[in-house]
Amino acid sequence: MDIAGKKAVVFGGTSGIGLATAKQLAAQGAEVIAISRNPDKAGDVPDGITLKACDVRDQQALEQLFKECAPFDILVSSATGGSRSAGPFLAMDMDGFQSSFDKLWGYANIIRYGAGHLSENGAIVIVSGTPARNPKPGQISLAAVGSAVEALARGIANEIAPRRINVVSPGFIDTPIVDLQGKEREDLYKNITADHAVKRAGTPDEVAQAILFAIQNDFVTGTTIDVDGGWLLA
Repeated sequence: MDIAGKKAVVFGGTSGIGLATAKQLAAQGAEVIAISRNPDKAGDVPDGITLKACDVRDQQALEQLFKECAPFDILVSSATGGSRSAGPFLAMDMDGFQSSFDKLWGYANIIRYGAGHLSENGAIVIVSGTPARNPKPGQISLAAVGSAVEALARGIANEIAPRRINVVSPGFIDTPIVDLQGKEREDLYKNITADHAVKRAGTPDEVAQAILFAIQNDFVTGTTIDVDGGWLLA
């Protein structure tokens, strides 16, 4: 796919990986609609990016939004959907565990109501995470949700063909979701990547590059692309 002149809808597109993706798409000439519950957090955005508000858990709002944006060629989501729970499963608050699946429900809603508005050769990319296949201690909710996200994409790929769907699976990425600053932030990423082949956190731009690859390569569908600094090897 030649991105220039295409229209892209990016959920979670106002911070972190989603914002980096929106900026890279716009830089290649796409018309980008970046969406989140709080689009103001994006700050100033480049020309070619329009900000909109929507909660991926609100099916009626999503249906209306897609009708307003249609037709489009690219659909991306890195939206978490809500809060996520962490810690040992046997000590976990089960309401918190269940709320972690808002990410899955959000992706399911986006695909259900958005895929029909994609151009015939359009592309969908959703974001999972390395815990889906190699969880660290305390990441059981992330592992369960990520596995479900990847299975969702594989199962849907044939159904929506010739439209394509892929998953990008990041490792530890330095995004605003971590609110530590300065040396505390540096030490956190240093410690959690100490056993990885690449001993640092990734950047949102590095993940966005993989998302653009999945969009541009017309021979890739139903697969998961890892951008994890060697986490899976640890």
